[in-house]
Amino acid sequence: MESSFKNMTLVLLGISLVTSFALGAVYNLTKEPIEKARQLKKELAIKQVVPDFERLETVEVLPDEGGDPVVINKAMQGDEVVGYAVETYSKKGFGGDVLLMVGFLPDGSIYNTAVLGHSETPGLGDKMDAAKSKFSEQFKNQNPESFKLKVKKDGGQVDAITAATISSRAFCDGVQRAYDAVKKEGGTK
Repeated sequence: MESSFKNMTLVLLGISLVTSFALGAVYNLTKEPIEKARQLKKELAIKQVVPDFERLETVEVLPDEGGDPVVINKAMQGDEVVGYAVETYSKKGFGGDVLLMVGFLPDGSIYNTAVLGHSETPGLGDKMDAAKSKFSEQFKNQNPESFKLKVKKDGGQVDAITAATISSRAFCDGVQRAYDAVKKEGGTK
């Protein structure tokens, strides 16, 4: 084939079309397994952040400051609420959004937390994950009504992750957003 502008354009167009179709096919093949994995991770996080339960009742709450809704999963044992698993977020992370699952007991105290997703710096901000450090343990059994969900540098009571204050602030912001949503829904005594 002669090297001309027309031939180069046609070859490039052909390569682009084949690549586009291949990319679309791979996306369609992986879309469902990725969604199933995401759902499984969410279900495991719910089980990790609230006491044993029989069923969940889900409600979405819009934060007072606007933005995306926060999802509250009321963990029920019979007719009694045993906890709230709140799917929350913070847009203040160093690398982008931080997605969390925060569990509260009916009295408003934090039962446990789990990280659902983030883009924080490996070895620094990713230490918010319980598998990588003990950072999240300081939130357990704390009631945000009396425990200031801010890093100590900002006048709060949270020990920030070394060299990852922004990530620590984002974690606190997400937990505070979750607590505010539960409180708005009338879920704390």
